[in-house]
Amino acid sequence: MTQTRVVQVAGPGQQLELVEREIRQPGRGEVLVRVQACGVCHSDAFTVEGGMPIEYPRVPGHEIAGTIQAVGEGVEPWQVGQRVGVGWFGGNCGHCDPCRRGDLISCVNGQVPGIAYDGGYADHVVVPAGALASIPDDLAAVDAAPLLCAGVTTFNALRESGARAGDLVAILGVGGLGHLGVQFARKMGFETVAIARGTDKKEQALQLGAHHYLDSTAVDVAEELQKLGGAVTILATVTAPDAMSSVVGGLRPRGRMVVVGASADPMQIPPFALIPGSTGVLGHASGTSKDSEDTLRFSALQDVRPMVESYPLEQAAEGYDRMMSGGARFRVVLTME
Repeated sequence: MTQTRVVQVAGPGQQLELVEREIRQPGRGEVLVRVQACGVCHSDAFTVEGGMPIEYPRVPGHEIAGTIQAVGEGVEPWQVGQRVGVGWFGGNCGHCDPCRRGDLISCVNGQVPGIAYDGGYADHVVVPAGALASIPDDLAAVDAAPLLCAGVTTFNALRESGARAGDLVAILGVGGLGHLGVQFARKMGFETVAIARGTDKKEQALQLGAHHYLDSTAVDVAEELQKLGGAVTILATVTAPDAMSSVVGGLRPRGRMVVVGASADPMQIPPFALIPGSTGVLGHASGTSKDSEDTLRFSALQDVRPMVESYPLEQAAEGYDRMMSGGARFRVVLTME
């Protein structure tokens, strides 16, 4: 086979289109992956709408699950036939200051599939070997794909938050990231609080493992968190800065709000809201390929799974629109088989 299907964007703001291309063989340090599933992430809008410097035409997609079909020179220990995934972390330069300090996720020249090079809305994709994460045998590709971005983002942020088993941890937002955050928090042994607008997601949040549910339209969330003893960690998965600002008062002394919901709008938090309890607000990047591997392994061990809506590759445009509408429960995944 020399041809492969890809769904590409010809330029910023243009429609996703299914076309055929020649399969590129992997070069030195690269692997060719036969894609089985690719998650559709809100960040794919950077590619579709042109939010970053991108060379077009470009194939979106950075939640890739599949098997290795070919390896280039100097690739070890990956082998043909091995199940692998690639997430937001799509490679690092190895020579910038963060890389030299071992902080690969902060690489100033970091690559993202679908932005720096063609991504996973395709039957095949060529990626740097350093971007690969091994997928456990008992984790289906359609489940693994969203875990490579939404999953590693929430899992890694929680395990590095400083919270310990038994601590009160709140998940702000029960959506694509938050529904996984609730599961991870419960499985890590935290007393888990799910926070969302209205009651539509209450039953789902409780079924996913939340001990408590707070409707932010009906109660003062910060006050309710303090009644529970104060949150050691609030994981902010929403993209609404006002919602983030309103819950900071729910932190216990020296607690932290960890922000993983991306927004360009500013949060409005007065310094005096932070000083008395020595509380803080910090951002957290997703994680390296090894962090993704840890996420996949933990998810397989603890039965954490994303809730997905699947679309075949040829319906990628519909799947993308479904994700952008906010109506998906809770992730959209493209399937290639």
